Amino acid sequence: MKFRCERDVLADAIGSAGRAATNRTGTLPVLAGVRMEVVGDSLTITGTDLELTIRLSIEVGGERDGAAVVPARLVADIVKALPSGAVEIDLADGDSGAEMSISAGRSQFSVRPLSLDDYPVQTEPTGDAVTLSGLDMAEALRQVVRAASTDDARAVLTGVLLASEDDGLRMVATDSYRLAVRDLPDSSMLGSGQKVLIPGRALNELQRLMGSDETLTVRLGEREATFEAGSTRLSTRLIEGEFPNYRNLLPSSYPNLLTVSKVAMVEAIRRVKILAQDSTPVRMTLGGDTVQLTAITQDVGNAVEEIDASYDGTEMTVAFNPDYLLAGIDAIDADDVTLATMDPMKPAVLRGVGQDDYLYLLMPVRVP
Repeated sequence: MKFRCERDVLADAIGSAGRAATNRTGTLPVLAGVRMEVVGDSLTITGTDLELTIRLSIEVGGERDGAAVVPARLVADIVKALPSGAVEIDLADGDSGAEMSISAGRSQFSVRPLSLDDYPVQTEPTGDAVTLSGLDMAEALRQVVRAASTDDARAVLTGVLLASEDDGLRMVATDSYRLAVRDLPDSSMLGSGQKVLIPGRALNELQRLMGSDETLTVRLGEREATFEAGSTRLSTRLIEGEFPNYRNLLPSSYPNLLTVSKVAMVEAIRRVKILAQDSTPVRMTLGGDTVQLTAITQDVGNAVEEIDASYDGTEMTVAFNPDYLLAGIDAIDADDVTLATMDPMKPAVLRGVGQDDYLYLLMPVRVP
């Protein structure tokens, strides 16, 4: 195998595929590598941990076809460290076995490849191909995946539910402290009444990989889902289990409604949370034509900020985890946001003004 490629293009490709590789103990050592295969002027790079697989292709100046598996992180670091310009990679047999040389300018590295025979065989995806708007899906992923749990002890909550609705597709994620729901009324990738649970980690990687591709092709098999955007393919195993009945958490109406500028709210929370140390919540005092934000950390200090707002309801003080609150507001694509509440101990719902396709439900924090 021998080819030439621009440094930045090659570094991005190895880095992207390498995000699916794993260095976890107890797994096959070869899974810490990426498989590189040159055919003509096309280089295909694959990374997998058997749960998630990322494969992408880039154009190179191919001189000799071939394939090899190399340590993902090591080779990515080498390529990124090389001087800008063309990088030449050459896999050849030496006196002590196969070696891959990586060179650019006056820099030259040599890396021992991993076992090509031990690398998992990649199969073609199954299921009918469905084409969706890549831009709509990327925005939906940005809004929803952030609410999925990262605690593997509750595997079901690490997934994002994709469910068929009467007017399209619904995406739902929760970590039991917050809940994100996004409707895509003009999208359809599931049969009537069908639902699947896709790992949040895989969808987070998909969001990174999609870029500005206008279309996303989805194939759903019995046990895995495959997404294709441009020359990139991501495959992931589906999560088995029953997603919680989130609909019971969504009251039909809320008696108290706060409306505030998104930018003003985000800036105020970021300032106040400087004093919200050791999981200290941010308190919101609702009432009148302002909202007051307060953070108090014992033996450290406190912060208070007041911003203009519109409030209709009973005066109250409600407290939230500031990071979760910021994440919800950041996910909303609107100039103004609303916070709907029932009382200080019941879940609150964030929405964008004039936008009914997305909501972020947040559990309050009990404070003295």
